[in-house]
Amino acid sequence: MGKGGGCVPSKTPKPHPTTITTPASVDHPPASPPSSTPTTSESAIHPPIIPPRKLNLFIVFYSTYGHTETLARRIKLGADSVPDVQSTLLRVPETLSPDTLAEMRAPQRTGHEEDEVQEIVRVEELEECDGVLFGFPTRFGAMAAQMKAFFDRMGGVLWEGQRLAGKPAGFFVSTGTQGGGQETTAWTAITQLAHHGMLYVPIGYTFGAGMFKMDSIRGGSPYGAGVFAGDGTREPSDTELSLAEHQGKYMAAIMKKLAQR
Repeated sequence: MGKGGGCVPSKTPKPHPTTITTPASVDHPPASPPSSTPTTSESAIHPPIIPPRKLNLFIVFYSTYGHTETLARRIKLGADSVPDVQSTLLRVPETLSPDTLAEMRAPQRTGHEEDEVQEIVRVEELEECDGVLFGFPTRFGAMAAQMKAFFDRMGGVLWEGQRLAGKPAGFFVSTGTQGGGQETTAWTAITQLAHHGMLYVPIGYTFGAGMFKMDSIRGGSPYGAGVFAGDGTREPSDTELSLAEHQGKYMAAIMKKLAQR
């Protein structure tokens, strides 16, 4: 006891009671039951495998006596043998009257032949192809008027919109004589491709030894396959048909390269 009757506090402080309080704002939702839905790691998603679309080669031709058409069919045979490529034969409309064709002794078509080729009605159909080969007979060293009329019709939407730019294209021809335009008929047509921004694909000498044989008459050149029709009665030779088939395969391979397949 000191003066004033005060108590002397103990030197050892008493421990303070410890209390734990839970903030009122903290909620504790009840535990959720385990989900029955599998997670991505438990079941990986496998999307369906969609095979790539086949590339489509259009073979657009005009044929008076059937020689150019024969080449076109052989070109189709070659193109269709290449995986992932299919080809379509399309005939350019006739512009001459039946009387004129009769004077030319051109075979008459009824339009009901068993193997009749579909006529290309709208030039805009060319937008659907991945590549195109144009075939036509010569008229004085250049393409026939029927094919020229078809090209002239392409001057609207296709040319203005450059809808065919970047598409590969080539030619195959038919002439009456050896000096009748196997080369000029093709190279004078290149201007048509240039104005559309298309990629001209010649065959060069990729046919190999067949391009150098001199033991028989043979149409065709580095510009494309070809046939000598003579007076209209000569049939294409085996070499000419083989060259046409090669051009179909070659163009199909170029299309696949451009499509990176």
